[in-house]
Amino acid sequence: MMCAALPIVIAIAATPGTALAAPGAGQAAIVASSADSGLNAFYGARNFRPLWLSHGAASPAAKRLIAILKRADLDGMNAGPAFAVSAEQALARLGSGRQADLSAAEHLLSIGWVEYVRALKRPTDVGMTYGDMSLAPMTPSGAAILSAAAAAPSLKAHIAAVSNVNPFYSKLRDGYAALRSSPSKVALTGTRDASTAEARLKLNLERTRLLPGSDAGKSIIVDAASQRLWMVDGGKLQGSMRVIVGKASEPTPMIASVVRSVILNPYWNVPVDLVKGRIASNILSQGTGYLATRKYDVLSDWTENARLVDPGTIDWKAVAAGRADVRVRQLPSATNAMGAVKFPFANRYGVYLHDTPDKALFAQANRMLSSGCVRLEDASRLMKWVIGDTPVVPTGRPEQSVKLATPVAVYITYLTAQWDGAKLALLDDPYDRDSSNSNRPAAKSAAAAK
Repeated sequence: MMCAALPIVIAIAATPGTALAAPGAGQAAIVASSADSGLNAFYGARNFRPLWLSHGAASPAAKRLIAILKRADLDGMNAGPAFAVSAEQALARLGSGRQADLSAAEHLLSIGWVEYVRALKRPTDVGMTYGDMSLAPMTPSGAAILSAAAAAPSLKAHIAAVSNVNPFYSKLRDGYAALRSSPSKVALTGTRDASTAEARLKLNLERTRLLPGSDAGKSIIVDAASQRLWMVDGGKLQGSMRVIVGKASEPTPMIASVVRSVILNPYWNVPVDLVKGRIASNILSQGTGYLATRKYDVLSDWTENARLVDPGTIDWKAVAAGRADVRVRQLPSATNAMGAVKFPFANRYGVYLHDTPDKALFAQANRMLSSGCVRLEDASRLMKWVIGDTPVVPTGRPEQSVKLATPVAVYITYLTAQWDGAKLALLDDPYDRDSSNSNRPAAKSAAAAK
């Protein structure tokens, strides 16, 4: 990041109305490898007014930026600490009053901020799949980064908020900083090896960096490792609940997508393996009346226009033996595995969030029990939070879709490191992602995930 001299080609005013000449090539202590012409466009659009300097001196935001850069290697900007030293040296020369020194300091601070934000927002492959590409990380332009900073009501507050990223990230970064600065003072659980802890911390920081920040609206965050869900709005936690996630053999994948509607009174399409292993054998021993008592329908296929089929026409011995497949659907009821509400979102695994009638399971410490989907401890509370002011007309109709006035992002992640201010806990890694950084599929199809 700091490998080649970058000539300054813009003039920046130290105070409103005072234009400064660009420093010559001999004064090019401002260095960066990826600064782009967007910086020149940004300053040109604002008549070369400074962003970081006030009346020829460093503003509170500039001082805050230098503090951020000093520990920016924690955020993936390895050149950050050296950049901070250069910025401090540039600010120390402001007392000269020379236009070149003022321009150099201003430009260096802008480059440092641009490089830092890009480090935070760079795309990183940690196994996250995107059901909605609008949530995929993108590297912003220098002009966009600086324009957002200039438009903020408080520049100092803006850079602090961007630097914090989100509550999950900033808390974990504090643990990383504590471990690195005073490893003997940090209590470790899950490992006694500080190097192992640091490696897993870095991976978990990469995962949390992908979660939404203070500039995002309502978001649902599900952590499969701790089996918990949080409701977040504008970077602030607004509630949480326990969840049930996929077994180690059928892990819940890491997904970023968008909930655009909720489904009331959902059907449950029974997984094919359960039809073979449980339903077919019960029908063979109890007759087809078993289906009626449990409100199961047999359908002709998996399309939306599938027709009802007389269960008496099905060769259930062939189904039990695995020689034939049949679609079985459970109608909405008190025992329906989907419960009263389902939260669908686009993803290739057929995974979704849903209610469940078996609430006793939430008392268990280990709640990795599903085939990939996420079961909710309090689906009604989540539905009210997601729907907000969206009108809901009570009805007993199956599969009633309620479109949300404002879509809500959902992120399913896997956080195996936790910091409580004094203790760093490394959780179990039942999905074997910390060593392989893999994201194995959690479900074979929409029918298989529950």
